[in-house]
Amino acid sequence: MKDLKAPRGTFDILPAQARLWQALERIVDDVCARFGYGEIRTPIFESTDVFVRTLGEGTDVVSKEMYTFTDRGDRSITLRPELTAPVVRAALEHNLLQNLPLKLYYRGPIFRYERPQKGRFRQSHQWGVECFGVAGPEADAEIIAIGLAVLRGAGVFEYRVEINSMGCDACRPRYRDALISYFRGRAGELSEISRQRLEKNPLRILDSKDEADRKVVDGAPDIAGFWCKECREHFERTLFILAAIGETAIERNPKIVRGFDYYTRTVFEITTNVLGAQNAVCGGGRYDNLVADMGGPPTAGVGLAMGMERLLLLAEASGSAAHLASPPGIEVAFVPVDAEDALLLLPVMHHLRARGVAADMDYTRRKLEKQLRNAAERGAKLAVIAGSNERAAGEVTIQDLNTRERRSVKLSAAQSEVIRMLGKEA
Repeated sequence: MKDLKAPRGTFDILPAQARLWQALERIVDDVCARFGYGEIRTPIFESTDVFVRTLGEGTDVVSKEMYTFTDRGDRSITLRPELTAPVVRAALEHNLLQNLPLKLYYRGPIFRYERPQKGRFRQSHQWGVECFGVAGPEADAEIIAIGLAVLRGAGVFEYRVEINSMGCDACRPRYRDALISYFRGRAGELSEISRQRLEKNPLRILDSKDEADRKVVDGAPDIAGFWCKECREHFERTLFILAAIGETAIERNPKIVRGFDYYTRTVFEITTNVLGAQNAVCGGGRYDNLVADMGGPPTAGVGLAMGMERLLLLAEASGSAAHLASPPGIEVAFVPVDAEDALLLLPVMHHLRARGVAADMDYTRRKLEKQLRNAAERGAKLAVIAGSNERAAGEVTIQDLNTRERRSVKLSAAQSEVIRMLGKEA
């Protein structure tokens, strides 16, 4: 049998690394709760229509990257490549949009078939937030503020928000026509992929990383010259609110676009130089047409998504990972000399765990000093020791691992004495 390994583009999260993941997930939970967002969890796979109808057939995700298969019921199923469309599907299915505004957040795996690289995998993980029912720029600014709060919570302080507006249904078609006219005139200078995008999704050419494309893009018309009055006011108000709440690391980037068809008006990326060339760590924007496109009532929406892998790399590069992922500590170590002593101590340990005390026992029963040394290294304050002498007397020895002071107490009083020594008495 060949050596079994994780599929290309996937990875295992081992216990030491899982502590950092858990710490980052707690930061996301805490920030979203402080902003008034509730968690939603959707299935890992959905009907393919959920994504084709919303992301757009001309997007790379739909045309090249989706994991799609036909199940035994002859239904087309897709492993989710993003989470906004599934969240909207769930909101519609469960009538959550009857009470607006609706504020939701999520985290979980997504799947895209693409070349694996640093911070990007075929199974990766995202967290994100969605706000429905608020058409004003206050929601745009709040969404950006949530992303920055999570970064700061992870110890990342070197960042910048690059923001733009894609206009609305009233003004964007004129810009799209101007782009097509411009790019057609220089089509011979564009990459093959950009030539394919020219008719279907010309705005995506603005986001091309191809060097030849970048030279052509530099001369492309600026969408700001095509904004209608309402879109211009919305964009300027968003910037004003961000400045008012203290978020000043903001700059307009006319080349910022989002790859999915459902975006309108505000679009943004949070960037950093901490990871070198791969500087985009978060993206999002407004999608006022998405709910209606999926069969629901016209409903304003705005959100963001951030890769957990990229957030983890940022925490490591910023030096905060060691603090966030410190090994789990214990308060009390139970130290038996032999198997009979372990049976004596186990009930006490489990009763303390039920009281909320972090307690553990070395079931390998190494030498007493090694067990005590290991307990101290794990942060334990107390050690509860039992050997043949304690067992014969119906007692245990409790040692303060800081002062090394020991006292003997009756086994029946061990639990209450540990609680008292830890200062956890009610």
